[in-house]
Amino acid sequence: MFRRRLRRVIVAAYSLFSSFSMRLRLWHRLFLAFAVLTVAIIAGFVVWQQRNFREGFSTYLNEVARQRLQSAGERLADAYADHNSWDFLRNDVRAFEGYVDPFRMKHRLAAENQPRAVSPEPPRVEPPPPDAVPPPGPPPPDGPPREGPGMRMGVASRVLLIDAAEQPVIGDPRIADETEILRVAIESDGKKVGHLLMRKIPARTFGGPDLAFAMAQRHGAIIAGAVALLVALGFAFAIARWLLAPVRALTQGVHALTAGDYKQRVAPAGSAELGALARDFNRLAQTLESHREARRRWGADIAHELRTPLSVLRGEISALQDGVRAPTPAAFDSLAVEGHRLSGLIEDLYQLALADAGALEYRFETLDLVEVVRDAAQLQKRACADAGLALELNLPGEGLAVRGDMRRLGQLLDNLIANARRYTDAPGRIRIELTRVKETVRLILDDTPPGVPAESLPMLFERLYRVDNSRARNSGGAGLGLAICRAIVEAHSGTISAETSPLGGLRILIDLPRSTETLA
Repeated sequence: MFRRRLRRVIVAAYSLFSSFSMRLRLWHRLFLAFAVLTVAIIAGFVVWQQRNFREGFSTYLNEVARQRLQSAGERLADAYADHNSWDFLRNDVRAFEGYVDPFRMKHRLAAENQPRAVSPEPPRVEPPPPDAVPPPGPPPPDGPPREGPGMRMGVASRVLLIDAAEQPVIGDPRIADETEILRVAIESDGKKVGHLLMRKIPARTFGGPDLAFAMAQRHGAIIAGAVALLVALGFAFAIARWLLAPVRALTQGVHALTAGDYKQRVAPAGSAELGALARDFNRLAQTLESHREARRRWGADIAHELRTPLSVLRGEISALQDGVRAPTPAAFDSLAVEGHRLSGLIEDLYQLALADAGALEYRFETLDLVEVVRDAAQLQKRACADAGLALELNLPGEGLAVRGDMRRLGQLLDNLIANARRYTDAPGRIRIELTRVKETVRLILDDTPPGVPAESLPMLFERLYRVDNSRARNSGGAGLGLAICRAIVEAHSGTISAETSPLGGLRILIDLPRSTETLA
């Protein structure tokens, strides 16, 4: 029952702490974690230090007591040699205390204004030896029994003298039954004649000056711990604020991005992780800004591209309606050309929209890319010849298997060849090459001049991008063909790039994953 209640209390306390901590700001929680950890460490250190001090100090006092007990044993050995028995000490507490602690005995006699001890041969007590046994603490609660008239609760209550037969001579006989005792042998003429037994000083029963010293050490440790705690808390506060300063900057930057301010940037600072996060944030802001600009430019370019053929159509139709032009077959052919161009533009836009939405239909199967290239080149060969261009193929003798969609790969090659035909001066060449590079199949399309400036190469696959915006639309497209090519290649898990061709024009590089399946 108690365990269940304790478990419920712990769970409730944890839930309360969790709900409370979730309401705190991040730096508050970090500071609280530092503070709790610091308090636990300092408290544990203070407790350990106090325990270690008590044990060490008790060991020190017991060692001092042992040394002084040995000195007392030597004095008692000399007295035994003079009397040849312990009878002179039986029931003589005052004489026993004189042998064991002569310095303390001297001061007691002076205080009581009594003559010196009545011992037949009292020991010399001047000058007081430095190894007199100190009072190791208060006697046990029940105390030793009084062993005769006038017996005082002094050394006799803490020290026991026993003879060679382990029989008590004087002192508290219960000491012999205890386990935590100090034991010193007394030898006379080379043989053991008795032992001095003394209770050890427990670690928690200091008395007199020893207790005052221990308390002073405890107070000092507590004060030092409190000062260390204050310093640590101040340091934790500063560290928490310093560590989270970049986080606050990132938070403000995220709020700015949410509000639409894509020009917001954050200076990388703090640790390597926070610096990397700040750089990623800046790249995200740059990407969002670029996308917004692309959307604006995309809308303007689409309107421009659609307006041009529509304006031509409107002009042609108005001329026919007003009688400026006669409704001849040539006039209708002109209208058909503009309508076809407008239809192609709309189809390209539709294909890009499908690619963006991931709605382009693909039917993947294992294909021989060599055959796909050969078929596409055959369809484009007549158009290239009419444009004064030679279409060359450099294909391997064996097939190259890829996983792809036959129709989309054909569309890819049609767009690439049409783009090269449109922007290559006659007479010229278009060369297509297929090779195997490790685990990929590489398609290379080169054409002859004119080339593309190096700064324009990365932009070729952007939508509605043309190297020469003033180029007549009779020879140049709308700038959507290569964008569609990139969408098709990426759908096939490939890569596409552009660079300067060794033939002087443009080179298109396409890498597609090679299929491990066997061609039929």
